[in-house]
Amino acid sequence: MRAVNLLPKDDGRPRGPEFRNNPVVIGGVVGAVLVTAVLAAMFLTASTAVADNQKDRDAAAAQLAATPVPPTPAPGASELEQEKSARIGALSAALSGRLAWDRVLREVSLVLPDDVWLSSLSATAPVAASPTTAAGFSINGRTYSHDGVARLLARLSVVPQLSNVQLLHSALAVSQTGRKVVEFSINATVKGAGA
Repeated sequence: MRAVNLLPKDDGRPRGPEFRNNPVVIGGVVGAVLVTAVLAAMFLTASTAVADNQKDRDAAAAQLAATPVPPTPAPGASELEQEKSARIGALSAALSGRLAWDRVLREVSLVLPDDVWLSSLSATAPVAASPTTAAGFSINGRTYSHDGVARLLARLSVVPQLSNVQLLHSALAVSQTGRKVVEFSINATVKGAGA
């Protein structure tokens, strides 16, 4: 028998696929791999965000389920609300007619000149039932000159709660120490809280 070579003849061409060294094919394969990697990364990031949002939603749903339901109002609740609104109205009316004496006296003390001192002060509040009845505010005091009395009159006229500031009398007198002083008496009208 004779030996037969079944192998194909070597024709000198490179063996294997013909696209092995083709740069276009290599670039296409690399581009497809990169696009696939980017899409996979985006998918993983989005699925992680969705999972986090689902956990937050489940926690909020559990918190909502744990919150007690407010009771339904009783049949007498409307009467209670009417009584509450009536009380609020009465309190508002009482506070609107209130005269803040601390503010009036503070404003008088702020406008009192340094060279004037008071010997007496009396005041009456305006009557709520009769807004036409004038409330009185009278002060008696001393100073060193008639200019001090005039300065006090001018300053009292700018106090918002006082009106009709009038000098009743002003006279020169001698104090116990022998110094000459001016004694005065001033009346004014106190405005009500609504004025």
